[in-house]
Amino acid sequence: MKPDSSAAPPQRQGYWVRTRRLTLQLMLVWFASTFGIIFFARELSAFTFFGWPLSFYLVAQGAVVLYTVIVAIYACKMQALDKTFENDDHDVN
Repeated sequence: MKPDSSAAPPQRQGYWVRTRRLTLQLMLVWFASTFGIIFFARELSAFTFFGWPLSFYLVAQGAVVLYTVIVAIYACKMQALDKTFENDDHDVN
């Protein structure tokens, strides 16, 4: 039988609320940037960057950099969150 999440200690619930909020925020940044680049590709290709259309450059190079930054932000924030809630570490199954 799966334990009832409402019976979890308030500290653990706070941890998961903050984890989900961070994940949702970063996924919204990911979605908005990816969708925005693709949706506005035709308009962005009017500009050039090092001889390439801006839309191509953003998808080929900028997206990779942005995704790496998103992963780095997630890792740093989760590490800080884990340290904040480490007192509850021994209760985690």
